[in-house]
Amino acid sequence: MRGATGRQIGLVLPILFAVAFPSTLVEAQAMGEELFRSTCAACHTTNTDRLVGPGLEGVEDRRDREWLLSVIMEPDRLIAEGDTIANRLLDEYLVPMPNLGTTRAQAESVLDFITDASGALSVNTTVLSDAPITEDQVFFGMALFQGNTRLVGGGPTCNGCHEVINDAVIGGGILARELTTVFSRLGAPGVRAIIANPPFPIMQQAYRDKPITEEEVGALVAFLERADAEQGLHRPRAYGITLFTAGLVGSMILLVLYSVIWSGRKRASVNQDIFSRQVRSI
Repeated sequence: MRGATGRQIGLVLPILFAVAFPSTLVEAQAMGEELFRSTCAACHTTNTDRLVGPGLEGVEDRRDREWLLSVIMEPDRLIAEGDTIANRLLDEYLVPMPNLGTTRAQAESVLDFITDASGALSVNTTVLSDAPITEDQVFFGMALFQGNTRLVGGGPTCNGCHEVINDAVIGGGILARELTTVFSRLGAPGVRAIIANPPFPIMQQAYRDKPITEEEVGALVAFLERADAEQGLHRPRAYGITLFTAGLVGSMILLVLYSVIWSGRKRASVNQDIFSRQVRSI
């Protein structure tokens, strides 16, 4: 290879590697595709379509490879350090990319898969339906969200972690983001993708081996779409004021009740009555 340029060597080395270690290359490619489908496809496609995050077609032509590896491995660190591109993407897409604890080897395999699959129609396995939502779907999704109907897979209910401002739904948790306007922020594809294939570590752990069915995904998306559309008709829950008022009223009722019950009680000690009689008999 005397006289070969650096670019020529760079093109030849992967071929030599593939010939010498074919099984290793195949395993790396398979790992990249599996990781992308399980952790990335909920938010990204390999074409130009945007879901929760941007489409990734030609991403290596737009960004430095080391930066891409960093954002796959430690997106939170880049944002915290004030990286211009990472923070601009956060401002545009509103949802921060989670830190999934990806190793460099895993990040390399994912990035290689994205490059190889770039331009594909989509590697996101979510099937979108153009059919309009029905009232049955909305009510089914509402029941699933607040736990009136259990998920088939046995996973936790949504309002254990999330809140939706809707008068027909009981209060939810505050562990995760409030979802009243999630449909406006992410659209149907983004909401559906996150529910069907959660990219966040806590959700992944909660629904591990407890998948949400396609019917349940569709119903939850329908409910969230309706909640978003009708948000102006519902009032935020003022739990603090309500609890304080209820406690104050309850305390007053108890005080009145105790006063009535104890109205005939002795107001002095028995010893005082005995002492008074003795004094009078002297």
